[in-house]
Amino acid sequence: MNLKNQLKKCFAHITQQSIIGFHVVTLILVINIMLGFRKLRDIERFKDDPMVLRALQLRKLPDISTISRTLSKTDNESIKNVRILSKEISLERITKINLNRCTIDFDGSVVSTSRYAEGTAVGFNKQKKGKRSYYPLFCTIAQTEMVFDVYHRPGNVHDSNGADNFIKECINSVKLINPHILLESRHDSAFFSDKIVKIIDSAGVEFTISVPFERFAELKEMVESRKQWKKLDKKWSYFESDWSPKCWEKDYRFIF
Repeated sequence: MNLKNQLKKCFAHITQQSIIGFHVVTLILVINIMLGFRKLRDIERFKDDPMVLRALQLRKLPDISTISRTLSKTDNESIKNVRILSKEISLERITKINLNRCTIDFDGSVVSTSRYAEGTAVGFNKQKKGKRSYYPLFCTIAQTEMVFDVYHRPGNVHDSNGADNFIKECINSVKLINPHILLESRHDSAFFSDKIVKIIDSAGVEFTISVPFERFAELKEMVESRKQWKKLDKKWSYFESDWSPKCWEKDYRFIF
């Protein structure tokens, strides 16, 4: 993949000198995550591993304090460039395996921290209530299990915060490299809004989105009282029956 040199280009605009290259530090973080670790101090666990040193093309790993200082010197342009590179790698993979259908999933994820890190805030945190956290929005490709893009956010925002523009950018990026690919997207109830539905529909993307019935009592009543349904299949078929939860157990999709 020549990843080291590709990452080096992401930080080429930084003129400030550093003991170790920004691209090397980024690659160390990637390996740290690949090995199942999440904290900087976990690097001590594999700092003398010959395979890690060979992968990084280093004789010795830098101290954690050096890595921390280097990270503090990165800027928004660097982050933007790394995001672009990540998307390019994902798009290259999609092109190589020649997908006819591409499924993109959008979902938020809570990333907790015990410190007052920059950009964190107290918000929804099911596992660690009251902890400061980030709430990044992820776009992933189901067929390749790759993270396509990440929209970084503080922990006190709603799942749909900034999602409209993020969804539009991700859809346009995939369509740009393959205009004829059949795109579909999947969303949970946090993304249910007229604005987001119109963005997805106008882009010609097939989609599923959960409906928060607690906010739409009238819609729930319409579903429960509906008798005529259209089965979404290769051929349209119609049937009438009293609505029952059993209709959904066979993994059918219906529209009314």
